[in-house]
Amino acid sequence: MRNWEAAEPREEKFVHLNGIAPYEPGSFYRRELPCLLACINLFAPADFIVIDGYVSLDSAGTPGLGGHLYDALPRKTAVIGVAKTKFKDAAWAIPILRGTSRTPLYITAIGIDAADAANRVRQMHGNNRMPTILKRTDRLCRDRLVGG
Repeated sequence: MRNWEAAEPREEKFVHLNGIAPYEPGSFYRRELPCLLACINLFAPADFIVIDGYVSLDSAGTPGLGGHLYDALPRKTAVIGVAKTKFKDAAWAIPILRGTSRTPLYITAIGIDAADAANRVRQMHGNNRMPTILKRTDRLCRDRLVGG
């Protein structure tokens, strides 16, 4: 993302996928990672990728979806995880408040300093808890899933 304060994305692309694996407790990434990679491959290489979820699942660095994504992208693209819910004690995640919300987002990162990642998410456009572009991405995915 060239401009962290942008209200709109530079471009949007969609990919329709079939054969998505069922949810596996404890292995969420197995279902989600192929979907992310299919979408990421539509774009030119990026310096950063922001995902909805955790990069690491504990202070020891056990990879979450973002950690597995980082490994799948030959560790050249920083991954920033923005989670809406607290996972376990989440002591390793950086809680941030945006807008007037009193409910934090939890930021984790790999390939970039976590405090820098948290500051970048704070800078993202929008007066609400969720940055405008992340909210838009979530809405587009849900609409495509339901509406085809």
